[in-house]
Amino acid sequence: MHRFANPTRFLRWARVLTPALTLAGLATTAVGLWLGLFASPPDYQQGESVRIMYVHVPAAWLASGGYFGMAVASAVALVWRHPLAAIAARAIAPVGALFTAICLVTGSLWGKPTWGTYWVWDARLTSMLVLLFLYLGYLGLAAAEDERHGGDPAQGRAAAILALVGVVNLPIIKFSVEWWNTLHQGPSITLTKSTIDPAMLRPLLISLAGFTLVFAGVVLMRMRAALARTRTAARGRRLAEAYA
Repeated sequence: MHRFANPTRFLRWARVLTPALTLAGLATTAVGLWLGLFASPPDYQQGESVRIMYVHVPAAWLASGGYFGMAVASAVALVWRHPLAAIAARAIAPVGALFTAICLVTGSLWGKPTWGTYWVWDARLTSMLVLLFLYLGYLGLAAAEDERHGGDPAQGRAAAILALVGVVNLPIIKFSVEWWNTLHQGPSITLTKSTIDPAMLRPLLISLAGFTLVFAGVVLMRMRAALARTRTAARGRRLAEAYA
């Protein structure tokens, strides 16, 4: 994988993968949502409100998965000081924050007919809200570091450290419904089994695949834009030094 850390080689692959992943993700998401919203059966307990699941669950998975990816990229940036890893972390952060916000909003909409209220200080909900604050904190620190270091993300450390510290929240999100007595339902899908009816599970997995592809496509798009800004800034500095 080290050979793909070269920015020029990365851009060569990213130019091909960005439209492919984005278009495939949009098409897959459209199929999954159509099946989930119109073709799947209502839940025998929750009725039609269960259809929020086809957006809420993928958003929740990608919120946590995105943060984990951001933390891994931050660790690589801290250890090897590679700018591409720092750029990847910064590209993931706003996308992960958006999916976290979608998760919280759809969860609140789902909670109203299920629990009778939009919000409770439930362990799962609270830990997801903390995740959103971690994303926002990372974005704030990253913006401050980029301004301080002239847009060079590899020079910053505070944002990367925050990303690594925040990883402790991920197992809390994952196991909160098992460690505490919460209103939020327990896990419906594990590595070995699923309690969801296949007619509902199939569109859910299709939606998850589609959202994941879109997530990856947008991250690659943001990384390409960040690299273009970095190269433009470097070229501008070289010209300024040449004419100084």
